Amino acid sequence: MSKAVPGKTASFGELAKEVFRAFAYGGTPPGTRRPRVGLALAGGFARGIAHIGVLRVFREAAIPIDVVSGTSVGALIAAGYCAGTPLEAMEELARETKFSDFGRWMPSWLGLATNNRLEQYLARLTPVQKFEDLQKPLAIAATDINEGLSVYYHSGPIVPALRASCAYPGLFVPIQHEGRTLVDGFLTALVPIEGVLLLGAELVIAVYLESKTIESPRTFTDVLSRSFTIIQKHADLEWRQHADVIIEPDVSPYAWDDFTKTMELVRAGEEAALRALSAIRAAIEAKRIVTGK
Repeated sequence: MSKAVPGKTASFGELAKEVFRAFAYGGTPPGTRRPRVGLALAGGFARGIAHIGVLRVFREAAIPIDVVSGTSVGALIAAGYCAGTPLEAMEELARETKFSDFGRWMPSWLGLATNNRLEQYLARLTPVQKFEDLQKPLAIAATDINEGLSVYYHSGPIVPALRASCAYPGLFVPIQHEGRTLVDGFLTALVPIEGVLLLGAELVIAVYLESKTIESPRTFTDVLSRSFTIIQKHADLEWRQHADVIIEPDVSPYAWDDFTKTMELVRAGEEAALRALSAIRAAIEAKRIVTGK
């Protein structure tokens, strides 16, 4: 329950919201506080639109999100969310999105395209340019291709970190930033759990977008994507051990680059998040922290 403010009278609507939230979380026992909740969003290119549906359910169900981390498209969605961009505006932009909005074909020895247009694309989501100006703390995961390690960015300019996190190997040219050669974060941070832990999360909700499409690959990028997916399936997915709740929207019917299925992808995210609500609330209650006050 929020504290009363001298000289102000709460409206019936405000009181109703407080009652609903207290009911949803079982009240706030004296001398305790809820855990700091972190949300880790995986990559998935167009399939990442499902994250919008997850966030919408969280908003309607009053699920608190304190810090966010993202890999690849998860970083893009997270940046808009942490900047305060309305989810409806994010969905509308997703409907209009096409590859040329952020990628430009420029074949070279290091990649087939550049993603420098991501700067303009992010500007369509939010005017915020620095991590420090976001409404919620955000960490963006990228991979140092020389060291083979995850690198998390949570301060300074957002665009270089975002471009690096979205630089899919073989498709996009790597990004040079702060003395590192960076590519897509999914290589080392498939689901960026470490990012929210770095920001102080005490409870972690992970959203994973697994591809299960079995139709034959159509293009070079399909072959590349399937190859990385196979590697990940056989890898030790340690991130699962550190997540308190895992949400897995069914995005398997949708191609990695099909932005025309925005409504279906948002719905897939909503359905998966709705199924996870009881588990999330139970986890929040189970991790309540005694303050002694």
